[in-house]
Amino acid sequence: MILTVTPNPSLDRTYEVPALERGEVIRASGERMDPGGKGVNVSRAVAAAGRRTLAVLPLGGAPGALIAELLDAQGIEVAPVPVAGATRSNIALAEADGVLTKINAPGPELTAAEEESLLDTVRTHSADADWIACCGSLPLGLAPSWYADVVARAHSGGARIALDTSGPALLQALRARPDVVKPNAEELSAAVGRPLLTVGDAVKAAEELRAMGARAVLASLGADGQLLVDDEGTWFGTARVPAVRSNVGAGDSSLAGFLIAGGSGPEALASAVAHGAAAVRLPGSVMPAPADLDPASVTVTADVPVDRVLTEPVS
Repeated sequence: MILTVTPNPSLDRTYEVPALERGEVIRASGERMDPGGKGVNVSRAVAAAGRRTLAVLPLGGAPGALIAELLDAQGIEVAPVPVAGATRSNIALAEADGVLTKINAPGPELTAAEEESLLDTVRTHSADADWIACCGSLPLGLAPSWYADVVARAHSGGARIALDTSGPALLQALRARPDVVKPNAEELSAAVGRPLLTVGDAVKAAEELRAMGARAVLASLGADGQLLVDDEGTWFGTARVPAVRSNVGAGDSSLAGFLIAGGSGPEALASAVAHGAAAVRLPGSVMPAPADLDPASVTVTADVPVDRVLTEPVS
């Protein structure tokens, strides 16, 4: 069972539009409403793969109630933590050329009592978990050290923990030695404080995160592929993607694929790449099912192309 923790979930509305024109009335060609938040998306991808998952998340107001209903309809177990504030609603505008514009609300502020209830809920359900995936931004009311506390508590209970966050929350959590962290290129660059221009730059940055405490780093490099750096070595994975429809949740789908496949080694990286590549071919934040995967399109190698210039360098 994969337990996910999403401290700042959302109700996500995605509109497909021909082009985004400021100040104009734009008619959408498609519309979706999904439960959102990085941990929620991981649970959705795990469930789509036919595996058991439990989503722990604070929920409040009408958006929170709707998220619970949508997750239940997808066969996902939910351990809700009631909060006084209303869960946030986010909007994504997906243009026909693949460009995505997102508007993310800040979300409610959690009280000290709600924070403790969230931690207690994670602790209550963690005994049955093969992995705990803590994902996303922290809501108002939670200190940057919150994820570090969760990692320490998970390890004390014998659980393995995957972390997908950024900024101070990531840097502080590294001290607690999470089993795997999953930054994208921008988050990786911010963590080490310098630009990433090549795949080799990303490898060096991942190695630095390991020196700071991460036991393994699974880094998403967008269209260029994904990196895995751990005690056993460094691997680089790519996949053929004819066209990108939406990249919402692609990184979350990758993390789910990685954990489903055991969470270590090149086989898990291949699963992560296959899930991420499948996700970008689907609309909105739809998570891929096994039938959507194309393992034959995936290549994983230990011969990392360190001199390859990134398609989207981070400066």
